[in-house]
Amino acid sequence: MKIEITKQGYEKLKKRAPWLYQNELKIIPKCDPGTIADLIYKGEYVATAFINPISKITARIVSFEKTNIDKEFFKNRIEKAVKKREKLWNITNSMRLIHSEADFLPGLIVDMYQNNIIVSFTTAGMDNFKGIIIELLIELLNPKGIYEKGDKIRQKEGLEIASQTLYGEVDDEFIILENNKKFYTRLKEGQKTGFFLDQRKNRKIVGEYGNKRTLDLFANAGGFGIYARAEFTKFVEISALACSLIEKNCELNGIENYEIVKSDVFKFLEKEKNTYDLIIIDPPAFAKNKSARKGAIKGWKYLIVNSLKILEEGGYLALFSCSHSITSKDLLDLALSSSIIDNSYLEVIEFMKQDIDHPYLLNIPNSLYLTGVLLRKEK
Repeated sequence: MKIEITKQGYEKLKKRAPWLYQNELKIIPKCDPGTIADLIYKGEYVATAFINPISKITARIVSFEKTNIDKEFFKNRIEKAVKKREKLWNITNSMRLIHSEADFLPGLIVDMYQNNIIVSFTTAGMDNFKGIIIELLIELLNPKGIYEKGDKIRQKEGLEIASQTLYGEVDDEFIILENNKKFYTRLKEGQKTGFFLDQRKNRKIVGEYGNKRTLDLFANAGGFGIYARAEFTKFVEISALACSLIEKNCELNGIENYEIVKSDVFKFLEKEKNTYDLIIIDPPAFAKNKSARKGAIKGWKYLIVNSLKILEEGGYLALFSCSHSITSKDLLDLALSSSIIDNSYLEVIEFMKQDIDHPYLLNIPNSLYLTGVLLRKEK
């Protein structure tokens, strides 16, 4: 199948954009979701894509070179992604092996926890090749088991949501090892595909600062607070499941002097009077799209202003946004305006992003989805 694209679409693909919307195709074809098509501009081949006429993102680029999309094609892409991450096995037993468009496999997420594989197929095109991809993962990686997590985004592609074991057996409980730290996780439950692997490098960076009193807000499984190994650590988390994970992870890592507060972080900050020399703010995505941005900015401002009130002079503040709508520049602007209210100065110590097993490609701006900054407070 060949599909003519608009000039706007052609200009995007010249910059190697990963997808086109409906209005960037001259005609929306009648075809099954995930059909492979050549995109054409003025009669010339531009790219090969998965086409889904029912999705707002109608064309997802698979290749900018004319080629057969077959088992050999996927084998080469998977091998390249795996090889790129080889050195990470020196510091961890768990990582993301394939990160969708950023590994040139749109809609395929593969996380590996030692010999357990957790997969998600989020596009109709990739779902059509599920059988071949599972075969390749078995051949190339020899896992104990493969488990599929159904992602809600599948609905936008006209796909059913199902979580199921696709091969062998996958551990229910698993201990993640990274940088000599241990974290308990349940592979078939929880956020993403089990654990926030993308913060691995940032946990190590932030953990090197502040060693007296650490406050870990939106603590999730307690990673940042555990890395800091402070004389005292307070974890604040609203989820009962996450609080139980923090308890287990503190025990696993020999953390003794700590407190877990099950609370909404905003309400906690209203009342907290104790001071800290390291505060981490790592909330869930307040702004999943541009329309939610205004509310997210307001929420962030409240968090930073009230955290600065209880941050000691010379103390460190780590801020993380996992939303593309709240950028690194936004975090800096918010920190600056908050420091003026606090009558303090903030020095930039580190800029941070997701770890390298979650690649950021310049031609895919959305692939930079996690940004962070570490600041030092001075009066």
